[in-house]
Amino acid sequence: MFSKWRKKSTENQTVEIHSPLSGEAVPLAQVPDEAFAGGHMGPGLAIEPSAGKLVAPFDGKVVHVIKSSHAVMMEHPSGLQFLFHIGINTVSLKGEGFISHIAAGDKVKAGQLMIEFDIEKIREAGYPVISPIIVTNAGEVTSNLETLNGPVTAGGSVILKAVLKI
Repeated sequence: MFSKWRKKSTENQTVEIHSPLSGEAVPLAQVPDEAFAGGHMGPGLAIEPSAGKLVAPFDGKVVHVIKSSHAVMMEHPSGLQFLFHIGINTVSLKGEGFISHIAAGDKVKAGQLMIEFDIEKIREAGYPVISPIIVTNAGEVTSNLETLNGPVTAGGSVILKAVLKI
């Protein structure tokens, strides 16, 4: 009877995002591309991958897969949207060395393999393999964003914490 008078929770929701790659997580400033390093694409971090597998870092939806399979956009159930970009200028490879296991609209589970990529092929072509992970709508939904650096394991390590606006 009095349920409509109950106070709504004013606690912020914290979302933790696990690493989509194994390797070394570093600040975006270390990415050799000003669009990413300067934060123009959004806040985030980058990973220097040690293995050529990009996995889903959370249960969510694939919003877009770039035609050349070097990048994917995902949406977290909280509304946060992410861009996972494998390497720098790798669009120039026109998909060579990339195998996508997902399509736009797919629902994926944390740890699910999304894209395989050939690290050596990317390096041989003269491109950096460092891979930016960008929160594309952080200003709309978060009040605080924390990135973590150091060694990371795909599907295991938490790389980003976001406090969502209520």
